[in-house]
Amino acid sequence: MADDCLFCKIIAGEIPSTKVYEDDTTYAFKDINPKAKVHVLIVPKQHCANAAELANSDPAELAHIVEIAQSIADKEFHGAYRLIFNTGKDAGQSVFHVHAHVLTGETMEE
Repeated sequence: MADDCLFCKIIAGEIPSTKVYEDDTTYAFKDINPKAKVHVLIVPKQHCANAAELANSDPAELAHIVEIAQSIADKEFHGAYRLIFNTGKDAGQSVFHVHAHVLTGETMEE
């Protein structure tokens, strides 16, 4: 856990969130600024800065995040979803704890 990390504080329960899923390694919660009918963030409990770092340190966790995304989409919208990882400031990453955006719940434009 990084002391100054927003998502580490959410995982620790120091900052409130609306939990969607949790297991020993992963936490998922509703985005406070949703871009779709259903917008969930999935984060590993282990602090990694971005998707590339997680892929190098724990590829099984990265695959687990995709499995969770599918489960959320199966429950919320017949299995269809968009999964986004922003990696780096210039790609729109604003919190430097790897997180996947799951967008689902409605038909989306390209």
